[in-house]
Amino acid sequence: MSEKTKKIKNIIKQHILNNSREYIIVTLIFIIGIFLGVLFVNNINETQKSDVTTYFNSFLEKTKNTENIDRLELIKTSIIQNVLLAITLWFFGTTVIGIPIVFGIVLYRGFCLGYTIAICTSIMGLSKGLLFVILSLLFQNIIFIPAILALAVSGFKLYKSIVKDNRRENVKLEVVRHTMFSVIMMLLLIIASLVEIFISFNGIKYISVII
Repeated sequence: MSEKTKKIKNIIKQHILNNSREYIIVTLIFIIGIFLGVLFVNNINETQKSDVTTYFNSFLEKTKNTENIDRLELIKTSIIQNVLLAITLWFFGTTVIGIPIVFGIVLYRGFCLGYTIAICTSIMGLSKGLLFVILSLLFQNIIFIPAILALAVSGFKLYKSIVKDNRRENVKLEVVRHTMFSVIMMLLLIIASLVEIFISFNGIKYISVII
């Protein structure tokens, strides 16, 4: 391991340790969202489940039979979505009243993940469903989830700092820090978009062929 890699690793470790309470709170909100997503799927009626199953199977069939995919368009769409997400989290993170919205976004993203996992395992069975989740969701979410959690923590930290010391100089300094950190996280979300299209989408095509 190079010195540069060690330095980056130590910076990340120190950042998490310095904000451990905030990370615990935000991570718990995300996990609650996952459980709510799973719970929602487990409580849908047969008609709703049938509609979701039809849509899911149609999506897999379309993916399997599509040879030429406009990856550039998919990448552009995914990057725009993730950049807008980063900007939204940054914006609401800079306002005191926006923190509940930041937490709401984290909860919603957890809900979406839990919903997707529950739907896949419900329709495809446990083994195939988990394989599908691993191939289609795991790789980009290794980057995506820590990035949105870190964005939420940065906003939460800014909120606490402003409440503690609302002097103009302190507010300006903390907003600049939050903005710089948000830009770094946005770059990670762009990388997550690239991983989603070039790696995870190929995983979806592979699993759609073998099931």
